[in-house]
Amino acid sequence: MGNEKRELSSEQRDELFGTLAARFEKNRERHKEIEWADVQERLEANPEKLWSLSEMERTGGEPDVGAQDEGTGEYIFYDCSTESPKGRRSLCYDRDALESRKAQKPESSAVDMAESIGIELLTESQYRDMQERGDFDEKTSSWVKTPAEIRKLGGALFCDRRYDTVFVYHNGAESYYASRGFRGLLRV
Repeated sequence: MGNEKRELSSEQRDELFGTLAARFEKNRERHKEIEWADVQERLEANPEKLWSLSEMERTGGEPDVGAQDEGTGEYIFYDCSTESPKGRRSLCYDRDALESRKAQKPESSAVDMAESIGIELLTESQYRDMQERGDFDEKTSSWVKTPAEIRKLGGALFCDRRYDTVFVYHNGAESYYASRGFRGLLRV
């Protein structure tokens, strides 16, 4: 993919800033100690991150600031759509899982799509942290980064929220469902 595809026009940039700022203000409880002007300044200093945020938005993730890394000062954007992002569902876990399917292959995998968007798949810990900022995946589920030892045995992990509790489960990495996608994060 060429760099020209990874740049937003000034109109797209302005529209994205408007969307992100409105979501930021509407959901102040997610980031009480953070000011939008500081986030926007950081985004303007890292324009390459805007394309990834735009892709998070385009695929239904509704990205919003969830935290600030105290060590690096980076703002962490999570996918904050109520349910797993619609444009990122029906995916198996990773490329090996995709290639292992003999029939009825999904279009892609969660790991490949996250990489193409330029975001990180959430770990179980990051997923639980995100859930502290709202109630997400009450009807859907999301693949999470799976430890290598589980993946080597053919499994992969996913999480959801049911009964006001966050659960972690396992499935074969090659499985995919219309109600399972993935959530990511972007550091800016």
